[in-house]
Amino acid sequence: MDRPRDPLTPDELVEALVDLPRWSGDVTGLRRSVELPTFRDAVEAIGRIADVAEELDHHPDIDLRWRTLHLTVVSHSAGAVTPMDLRLARRIDGLLP
Repeated sequence: MDRPRDPLTPDELVEALVDLPRWSGDVTGLRRSVELPTFRDAVEAIGRIADVAEELDHHPDIDLRWRTLHLTVVSHSAGAVTPMDLRLARRIDGLLP
């Protein structure tokens, strides 16, 4: 896992998900949903996630349904989950309840 944009193997991903208990998925993408108290809280969370995504130059797929965020992280250019996705997922975890 020393190259941030190289796809993870299924075994590497299983190992990594141990440290990301709020996320699920497979080599095609990591997924997490979180319900926030209000619609405004959910929109504000998207703004915080966007700031991190811009900083890392790595962007999640975000689907907002009222006050629930559905997030997917995957390196589209690699067609798989990479170490960059793990890094982004960890940073997102630091922003959400």
